[in-house]
Amino acid sequence: MLPLMLCAVSLTACAKAPDAAAPGAQQAARAPGQGMASAAAGSAEERAIQALHSINPRIEVDHVGAAPLPGFREAVVGGQMVYISDDGRYLLQGALFDVHGKTDLSQTGMAEVRRRLLATIPASERIVFAPEKPVYTVSVFTDVECGYCRKLHEDIAEYNRLGIAIEYLAFPRMGPASEDFSKMVSVWCASDRRAALTAAKQGRKLPATNCTSPVARHYDIGRRVGLTGTPMIVTADGTQMPGYMPPADLRAELDRLAAETAGPAATASPSRVPEPDAAVGGAPGGR
Repeated sequence: MLPLMLCAVSLTACAKAPDAAAPGAQQAARAPGQGMASAAAGSAEERAIQALHSINPRIEVDHVGAAPLPGFREAVVGGQMVYISDDGRYLLQGALFDVHGKTDLSQTGMAEVRRRLLATIPASERIVFAPEKPVYTVSVFTDVECGYCRKLHEDIAEYNRLGIAIEYLAFPRMGPASEDFSKMVSVWCASDRRAALTAAKQGRKLPATNCTSPVARHYDIGRRVGLTGTPMIVTADGTQMPGYMPPADLRAELDRLAAETAGPAATASPSRVPEPDAAVGGAPGGR
């Protein structure tokens, strides 16, 4: 059962590879076992990677490091956290919860992986809707067919009015060989990506267009950062929001996270919500 479990965990390694015939799929190709994590010879981190590969050599390890649990290393595979004993013998899967601190410690490592992987996606590949002076910027993995993705986009002006910049990344949830994937390639290949994305989310038919697009790579990164459904909203510090959030709720949660990070002083001077005429419907970006 354990190899099957790790195959389920490691979506990047074990899920169907992008169809070579799918537009842009060539950009998603990565050799089996090629993860971003590396470790010094003879270290506990190396033993952790070797232990994972002994179960399934195709597993791609995006992060390995010291775990909050003594005697264990933590590793991220397929967007999920696992823990391997320092001798490489035992593996634990699931959340690691600090009862005293009332925090999910496994999310700390995941946030770091999300930050690092999202940083590899340049601004030129993102479709940006932003106010003139955003207070917060979030990355949103989106799909043109997803109902809640469409609902989020319907309120894009309100997110912007509240000082939230939305930077869209592509995640065609039906997979690389689907019509959904082809539609998103057409969006990212359009001369006006913002208008094309809006049209696609409104159910309007787009001209079929093909180019060297980043859609397949965004899709791959989405799986590696733990995406389980769209839209996936990720904050600048790598925190994953719980699915779709209405504009006011997202702003309130971003304020709460900022206050936690800054400490007591932040609660005394909360960020001012922009007035309706202080924001615009979208800053230049994403072509």
